[in-house]
Amino acid sequence: MTLIRSLLAAMVLMAAAPAFAGPAEEIHAVIDDQIEAFRADDGDRAFSHASPGIQSKFRTPENFMEMVRTGYPQVYRPKVYEYQALEERGGLTIQEVFFFGEDGSAVVARYFMERNGDGVWKITGVDLRQAPELSV
Repeated sequence: MTLIRSLLAAMVLMAAAPAFAGPAEEIHAVIDDQIEAFRADDGDRAFSHASPGIQSKFRTPENFMEMVRTGYPQVYRPKVYEYQALEERGGLTIQEVFFFGEDGSAVVARYFMERNGDGVWKITGVDLRQAPELSV
């Protein structure tokens, strides 16, 4: 009986994985495009990925870019970044990303994501914390 339960559990997990793969790809595309916009100093494009709440807080792409430039340097100019866990927690979708800055510092960014009324993913916030000692 234990083998049957294990097989059923594995089948349920395998069936659920593709359902989360779509949002993961969409979320990665949003974050990738925002990072490319940061690299190109394209404030309008970077700001377009922020949720309405973030946009109202910073009011202009220039204000937003200054905040990212000074407060999130590893995200603004990453040497390397790597996607980690994507999870749903209490109605929030959280994408974790390791960033390695040009200065060699490493941070873990937790992107809080939401779909807008058109079904487009927007970034509602990013929480940074220092990563363990790592090198690239």
